[in-house]
Amino acid sequence: MNRLPTGIPGLDEVIGGGLVPHDAYLVRGGPGTGKTTLGLHFLATGAARGETALFISLEESASKIRRNAANIGIDLSNVHILDLSPSSDFFAKTEIYDIFSPAEVEREPLTRQIVESVQRLRPSRVFFDPITQFRYLTPDLFQFRKQVISFLRFLAEQQTTVIFSAENSTAFPDDDLQYIADGIITLELTQNGRYLSVSKMRGSSFSSGRHAMRLTGRGLSVFPRIIPSPLVTGHSFTLMPSGVPELDELLNGGIERGTITLITGPSGVGKTTLGFQFMKEAASRGEQSIVFSFEEEVEIMVERCEAVNIPVRAMQANNLLRVEKIEPLQYNPDEFAQYVRFWVEHKQVTMVMIDSVTGYRLCMQGEDLISQLHALGKYLQSKGVTVIFIMDTNSIVGDFQVTDIGASYLGDNIIFLRFLEIEGELRKAIGVLKKRLSDFEKTLREFTISRYGIKVGKPLTNLRGILIGMPTWTDQS
Repeated sequence: MNRLPTGIPGLDEVIGGGLVPHDAYLVRGGPGTGKTTLGLHFLATGAARGETALFISLEESASKIRRNAANIGIDLSNVHILDLSPSSDFFAKTEIYDIFSPAEVEREPLTRQIVESVQRLRPSRVFFDPITQFRYLTPDLFQFRKQVISFLRFLAEQQTTVIFSAENSTAFPDDDLQYIADGIITLELTQNGRYLSVSKMRGSSFSSGRHAMRLTGRGLSVFPRIIPSPLVTGHSFTLMPSGVPELDELLNGGIERGTITLITGPSGVGKTTLGFQFMKEAASRGEQSIVFSFEEEVEIMVERCEAVNIPVRAMQANNLLRVEKIEPLQYNPDEFAQYVRFWVEHKQVTMVMIDSVTGYRLCMQGEDLISQLHALGKYLQSKGVTVIFIMDTNSIVGDFQVTDIGASYLGDNIIFLRFLEIEGELRKAIGVLKKRLSDFEKTLREFTISRYGIKVGKPLTNLRGILIGMPTWTDQS
């Protein structure tokens, strides 16, 4: 079936590829949610494809509609507008109907103008804004429902695809319109942002749930929720070494391609630098990586890596590494996930690092952190992308804790870093807690970072109590 594109980025993906021709779709939501903007995109896209598009307005004037569309870059020059909104003369002349009710007097001229315009233009796309105005032109709910059904059937007979908006309110609910429509798109404006959801789409599949939406100076954009798919059959879990021989001994050769690795530890212990070490090795193989930093500025990260023999600038110059600073409130979760998806599907990135999950949490805006992190991680994994999540733990020393958010199940590999106090000196240790696809070394090793790079020492076999933050030597000699 040939679908009709809406012209709204992301919406066609949500509704299964586009609108089914000659069906009627209800767009519902409160004031300011973007109903009219959605309709404008729909009409302008049709006009750009050489289709005849008609806007039937019962509230706004044609001049105001064109001005508002131009302000957000939507071209309505080839879109017809039937302006049925009240003119200033209606107020100036104070027309009063003494014998007949206003509904009886107004309904017939409006209906006649709509029929004449549709039969004359024979549009393939119609946007009716808002159809709830019909409610004031009928004596009761039964007549309103009957009139809307008749109107939509008339448009279907003219081979027209129609979107009609509804002003849903407590006083005038739109339940009756939902039964009539072939598809229902609901727009919401909340304290946490804008959302779009689809609850009905006859003859088509659609993505359920709430999808983030943004209304900007360029119009409407929708960001579909990431739905993880199974890992591609036949995926090869080849080993990706870190380039540090002792660390690769800990990991039994390295981490596997297409797995999720959690690097956990307190602030300042070296988690980010360790993540960059894996990307340095990936760049030596000609693979592209990207880092999304939710905390540190890019220049600070670059300078620190350069100081420890990780040539980030050279990797950037060769387009093998990109470091992006993400302000925590810059994106909502779905919008950020789509941004990551762009780099994976269009830029062939093979390794992604989120630094850190604590910063990522701030962009949740009320969403469930674990479910969003799970969806993003599993989506990347399904594409064969190697994922590194940097996870902060609150305790510097004390009882060992993998994560503070209960997300350890997400990791195929878990590498942890710890601070140690030995004989009055602050030192660091590294260990592997989990590796799903192979065995690993169960000992802990000393971890240091110098201007020569990362160095991992020999197993600390004579130390006890490292995980509880109270290391002691078992053999002082």
